[in-house]
Amino acid sequence: MLFYFGYRTFTEKPDQIIEKYGIQRVHHRILFFIAQVPGITVNDLLSILEVSKQALNTPLRLLSEKNLIKMVQADYDKRYKLLYLTEQGKQLESKLSHVQREQMKTIFDSLGSNHQKAWIDVMNALAKVRPGQQQFNTQINKQRH
Repeated sequence: MLFYFGYRTFTEKPDQIIEKYGIQRVHHRILFFIAQVPGITVNDLLSILEVSKQALNTPLRLLSEKNLIKMVQADYDKRYKLLYLTEQGKQLESKLSHVQREQMKTIFDSLGSNHQKAWIDVMNALAKVRPGQQQFNTQINKQRH
């Protein structure tokens, strides 16, 4: 119950922002992960989000039509589409993430750093079984090397 209400609070302000752009929470997730891994392939994004190609196709097309993302053919293989945020997409994603980071910062500042560590430990324990988390870690490690 607390997780549900906490999640609602965490997503409320970003949902209000994206509504003005005519997009939804799924679009926010896509923008977030493209921002984390610029140049990610569509297939890798599918794996991270743990959704089907059909589920991702329409949101990607809408984000492209709204000039929030761009799709570029990979030089190494024309079959692969690489995803990047446009300047407008970067600004929107930054605004959305800033709202949520500030919200978490305010909470942890009031509770203390030991609470932040405990929260991170809980989130890591929940996330570690997700194939999308494993794929995300793989993508981040590729970018670092």
